[in-house]
Amino acid sequence: MAASVALATVVSWAPVLTYVLQSVILLVNCVILYSNLTAVPSVTAAFARKGDEELARVDVAALLKAAEGGFPAWVRVLQNARHAVVFGASIAAIVITALA
Repeated sequence: MAASVALATVVSWAPVLTYVLQSVILLVNCVILYSNLTAVPSVTAAFARKGDEELARVDVAALLKAAEGGFPAWVRVLQNARHAVVFGASIAAIVITALA
C-alpha cells in the first residue's frame, strides 16, 4: 500500500518536473548556442574592455577560426548533433507530456 502511494506521488510530480527540467535544459542549450554564435563580438568586446593596445590589434575572427581549426572535423559534427538531440528530445518530452 505504501509503495503504491509513493508511486502515485512520484507519478503526479512527473509532468511538472518534466516541464520544469526540460525547459531549463532548453534554455541552457539556447544560451550555449547563442554564445557560440556571438563569440566574435563578445571576445572583441572583452578585449576592448581591457584597454590593452596589443589585444585591440588581435583579429578575433581569425583567432577563433584558428582555434576552431585545431580540433578534429568530427567535433563540429558532434556539437551540431548534440544541439539537435537536446532540442529534439526536450521538445519531444514536453509535447509528449502535454499530450499524455
